[in-house]
Amino acid sequence: MQASVFDDLFVLELASNHWGKLERGLKIISDFGRVVHRTGVRAALKLQFREMESFVHKDFREGSDLRYVKKTLATRMPWANYAFMVEATRQAGMVTMATPFDEASVDKCVEFGVEIIKIASSDIQDWTLVEKIAAAGKPVMISTGGASLRDMDEIVAYFDKRGIPLGINHCVSIYPSEDSELELNQIDFLSNRYPGHVIGLSTHEHTDWRSSVMIAYAKGARTFERHIDIDYEGVPVSPYCTLPHQAEEWFNAFLKAREMCGSQSMSKRLPPPKELQYLADLVRGVYAKRPLPAGRALTEEDFYLAIPLQKGQLSSHELRRGEVLKSAIEPHQAVMFENIEAAPGVNALVADLIPERAAQPAKQARRVA
Repeated sequence: MQASVFDDLFVLELASNHWGKLERGLKIISDFGRVVHRTGVRAALKLQFREMESFVHKDFREGSDLRYVKKTLATRMPWANYAFMVEATRQAGMVTMATPFDEASVDKCVEFGVEIIKIASSDIQDWTLVEKIAAAGKPVMISTGGASLRDMDEIVAYFDKRGIPLGINHCVSIYPSEDSELELNQIDFLSNRYPGHVIGLSTHEHTDWRSSVMIAYAKGARTFERHIDIDYEGVPVSPYCTLPHQAEEWFNAFLKAREMCGSQSMSKRLPPPKELQYLADLVRGVYAKRPLPAGRALTEEDFYLAIPLQKGQLSSHELRRGEVLKSAIEPHQAVMFENIEAAPGVNALVADLIPERAAQPAKQARRVA
């Protein structure tokens, strides 16, 4: 798999929103799968894997008041249920993805055939885990929330050296984030510092994420990640989570941004014929100032420039002076492209357009006595 596996990919993070309930998790997959199918975007459904027997120290598995420990233990599920959810993700037409928080969970990613592995912002420098993930040989995505520049350089170099595709997400690990905290200019920084990598946005804002995805896409982000949830069974939805109808708005904003930005970013766009035709209507054509015999090389005394530009006529854009006439031309007659020996200022694209360029049909001007 190449780095393009990350291109135009939406990562929908299930996280702990299923609350350890298989039924809830499957409904989230189903509801978002329908939105993905309806909008036609590429999406990955990302789970979080933890091996509870080793991830949480035995002395803290009962009665702990630590928020992260309590939430982790409260949302545990048997591995068989996770395997079922991975398969449900495939059946829904989405890419399978997971964030393993320990080495045993990396083995489960391999066992379940997960296609992309995510390294959480908190684990960028957990080299025991990073090395285990790299050994799996799968495409990897990282989020950079809270990471130092040295941390980022080290992990990018590590995966580059091993030839493992690596997607890099700008991330602000504030839940939820205010608009003023998004720092979307960091997308430019990451693109410049790590050329050849797909750069993305992992976002947790609680306001209008349609704006952020459009801005991020225009800046070059090609992967977009958010937490997702559903309004189901009265369970409160976190303010940084996306509901299915909101995801549809999000996807459509991305599609509009892609349409408006176009396809070219590394080279000059080629104007379509209709654009060249429109501009040709504003260009002056070359007209004979006096009788001109065949074989004459054009000089300043031989022509003048005026509108309209007629179809097939030599214009002020191609005129270089010195063009040799193949046939005689009467005063005030248009100098046609086909009536000159050579036009050194004309490229192939323009030469193909000239016979049909301009709205004014070619015609003989009335000779003035």
